[in-house]
Amino acid sequence: MANKKVFNIEISVGENLEKSLKQLKKKIEREGVVRDMKRVVYHEPATQKRRKKLMRAIKNNYLKSIENLLK
Repeated sequence: MANKKVFNIEISVGENLEKSLKQLKKKIEREGVVRDMKRVVYHEPATQKRRKKLMRAIKNNYLKSIENLLK
């Protein structure tokens, strides 16, 4: 838990509270707040962290190659 991220998410609350709440949820999702919180709560072995990082890299590489093919 040595590297904690600090999130600064601002929204404007006007007359429509539901719209503001929806906007907040979208910003939280885009920033990855929930994902980071889950990562902190559960202990993950180093081997599993490396495997997830590798899988993310493979997925990103695959998506970029598809994107380049479509251009």
